[in-house]
Amino acid sequence: MNTHSNSEKVSRPRIKDKRQAILDAALKVFAEGGVNGVPMPALAEQAQVGTGTIYRYFSSKEALVNELFREQKRATSKRLYSGLDQTLPAKSLFAIVWQRMADFSRSDPDAYMFMELQDHRPYLDDESRALEKKVLQPIVERYRQLQHEGLFRSDVRAEVLMSMVWGAFVNLIRAERDGHLHLQQSDIDAAFNACWGLCTG
Repeated sequence: MNTHSNSEKVSRPRIKDKRQAILDAALKVFAEGGVNGVPMPALAEQAQVGTGTIYRYFSSKEALVNELFREQKRATSKRLYSGLDQTLPAKSLFAIVWQRMADFSRSDPDAYMFMELQDHRPYLDDESRALEKKVLQPIVERYRQLQHEGLFRSDVRAEVLMSMVWGAFVNLIRAERDGHLHLQQSDIDAAFNACWGLCTG
């Protein structure tokens, strides 16, 4: 009797595991169905917990989404920009980040798709917005620095230029995901060179 009871206790997920299981499930279902398109019972089913359990860890759906957004924003930023050799030429650095983005979109499609959802804006709280700004600021500053050095064109604001490059990448990956094309490495490299040419004018 006691052995059975102990076995049950061992097999139950720890509290930390349940919380992470909810976040992992949220990443998957939100990537597939969007935040607004996924009801909490569906999320609970994916996480293999009761709906009430979710609310013991997160006060609301918005709180859960913001926690997930911040977790993934930090992870994505680290994945794309950590460990870069700043002594490399600017084009080489941008090529590395571009390739990292391509690798990320394929190796972790749920995380990539979640971060690229179009309906983030309405529910992001102040903490999430501040984090997003903090992550983007060094990139914008880098674009400005390259403009100041005369390498990047200066007739387009740095924020606009950065958005154009990112938008080109996102739509390229979306076209492949939607079945309109199959990207080969040569396509990814050519797309990078085209975007670099856009920046350098």
